[in-house]
Amino acid sequence: MEYTTLGNTGLDVSRLCLGCMSFGTSDWRDWVLDEDESHEIIERAIDLGINFFDTANMYSVGESERVLGDALEGRREESVVATKCYFQMDEDNPHSGGLSRKAIEQELAASLDRLGMETADLYQIHRWDYDTPIEETLRTLDDAVRRSQVRYIGGSSMWTYQFADALHTSDRLGLERFATMQNHYNLLYREEEREMLPYCQQRDDARGNRRLRPPAPLFRG
Repeated sequence: MEYTTLGNTGLDVSRLCLGCMSFGTSDWRDWVLDEDESHEIIERAIDLGINFFDTANMYSVGESERVLGDALEGRREESVVATKCYFQMDEDNPHSGGLSRKAIEQELAASLDRLGMETADLYQIHRWDYDTPIEETLRTLDDAVRRSQVRYIGGSSMWTYQFADALHTSDRLGLERFATMQNHYNLLYREEEREMLPYCQQRDDARGNRRLRPPAPLFRG
């Protein structure tokens, strides 16, 4: 397995990141693997040298996080775990989704509990929240870093102008910056080559060690 540095975090991660959307319970989606089958794949990935795992609170409505946390028990220190928030977790609770302070704080606490971890290595916004000012979202994420609930923050699946706005806002307000971009990219959908990837490379060149390299793409399609 080859390893690389995750953005400007100093974390050494495997170039292949194991996406965990297919782990959890088939009650959520027919193609999702249940716990025993999920553990087999996670164990095999670890045997092959993968130390970077990406999940989200909405995957199997939290079960993916629980399954991953259980699989990594006793191996937490050598693993790098990323999770996400944005999508509504409870249809009866409008505050269980979005990127307001209330939503982020309660969903982050729930994710950490399911993962069995005190701190998430990388916490990402799963989508852009058009109803919440980015200033509020970034202030909340900055507070989470300061409370040691999160080590680094990142973005996922947004337009380049939004990512640029978030970085500019962090710089302007002196807040924690997105260290990574998990862009929507596969062999068929290659829009990211137009602006997002060049923008990340430009920020890399402009800031030296302050790099904004995307994590290894998780192919979606």
